[in-house]
Amino acid sequence: MTTTKKITSALISVFDKTGLEPIVKKLHQLGVTIYSTGGTQKFISDHDIPVIPVESLTSYPSILGGRVKTLHPKVFGGILHRSDFVNDKMELEQFEIPTLDLVIVDLYPFEKTVVSGATHSEIIEKIDIGGISLIRAAAKNYQEVLCVSSVDDYPEVLELLHANPEGSTTLETRKIFAAKAFHVSSHYDTAIFNFMNTGVDLPFFKYSAKGNTALRYGENPHQQGQFIGDLSTLFNQIQGKQLSYNNLLDTDAAVQLISEFKNDEPTFAILKHNNACGLATRLNLSDAFSDALAGDPVSAFGGVLISNRAIDFSTAEKISQLFCEILIAPKFDQDALDLLEKKKNLIILEQKPTPFPKQILRSCLNGLLIQDRDNITDSDDQLRPVTTSLPSESEINDLIFASKICKHTKSNTIVLAKGQQLCASGTGQTSRVDALRQAIHKAQSFGMDLTGAVMASDAFFPFPDCVEIAHEAGIRAVIQPGGSVKDQLSIDYCNDHSMSMVFTGTRHFKH
Repeated sequence: MTTTKKITSALISVFDKTGLEPIVKKLHQLGVTIYSTGGTQKFISDHDIPVIPVESLTSYPSILGGRVKTLHPKVFGGILHRSDFVNDKMELEQFEIPTLDLVIVDLYPFEKTVVSGATHSEIIEKIDIGGISLIRAAAKNYQEVLCVSSVDDYPEVLELLHANPEGSTTLETRKIFAAKAFHVSSHYDTAIFNFMNTGVDLPFFKYSAKGNTALRYGENPHQQGQFIGDLSTLFNQIQGKQLSYNNLLDTDAAVQLISEFKNDEPTFAILKHNNACGLATRLNLSDAFSDALAGDPVSAFGGVLISNRAIDFSTAEKISQLFCEILIAPKFDQDALDLLEKKKNLIILEQKPTPFPKQILRSCLNGLLIQDRDNITDSDDQLRPVTTSLPSESEINDLIFASKICKHTKSNTIVLAKGQQLCASGTGQTSRVDALRQAIHKAQSFGMDLTGAVMASDAFFPFPDCVEIAHEAGIRAVIQPGGSVKDQLSIDYCNDHSMSMVFTGTRHFKH
């Protein structure tokens, strides 16, 4: 077997014919015999290029409405032949099977059909059988066959044909294309499994994502980084440089947090290192931004800004005075955009209404941790008052507000809020008491009056020390999941000091 092979015959059967014309024309110039099926055959013929129907090769018509047309020994024999096997040569001659040196086949658009809202039966019909079989066979036999499995590879194929006047391919090239083909087939099967497993819940995990973007570096300059996924389905990037590894983490934290406020009044959040350093809900977005910024104007420098409303000119004027890395909103008024685009280094992202994945993945040791997304948002109908004093309506609103922020802040965390404004939070502390002290100190350093503020905790209080410290700072209402064997100690302290406390029954750890 020689490592370099000349393409003398090709099987072409594709769903997407974009970019196919110059390839078939070049193959014809090289004297390659082309076999094809159905619509692809017509496409080639319409460009005045000789093409042989597969039916002429198999002596068998396409049946079952086109479901079966290439699944035949003469097709697969031509693909799976081995030039250095004497018996293979003898059988090819005996059954008059031509060798196939090039296979260009793609797959039915299964994923696009799923997201299109098609019926179940329409989706099932887009599970490719012949295509996937041809791709696997050609990729398996890369020592003999060049397998082209995606329209994305057509430019490379055309360049390859022009670079080799005799239409020859090297073993190394064929192996690279084979690897790409198995990537296509494995991704396709993963998509089908995940669709079929909906509601079945087989205890298996399959994940595959298209798109591999090399990042400038990872978390630090000495670390390499990549993003696997398609950001274009989530955002329209209006301007700015490519998102970095840390930008992506902050952006993820921002969109997760603002999703808690999507149905609320105008809300603006400012994040730094995945945690909110400012957040406020107001009657208009401009005031929401101002009060979010007031929560921590120091940390806001170089932060990520996100809104649940379109950015108007008044808000844009204020934003333009602040150095920030990223601005995210569902829409931008044109005059606001004209102003913001003057900040050339600002990454502006228009967020699309895309649902989040149902599961969260992260690497752990030599494997993966997988869990369901925390989809519980605490609401007033879930609150269980446990103290004699009951929170007022405005305090309930603030408790829910603080709880939403707490859910998206690193544990151990305490969040202090007042009047639908984040006063401060204690983030990622090893002690809940430390988290509270950090939050109080931070709020006071920026002139926040905590008298009448509320406190949210992501987990229960094992001792009454936190409510005691909170009371001394002026806090009058507390929201927490409850569940400690010593819950009563905190309840008793609140009762003795006219504080109100409600339990949610849901812990929101974020590690």
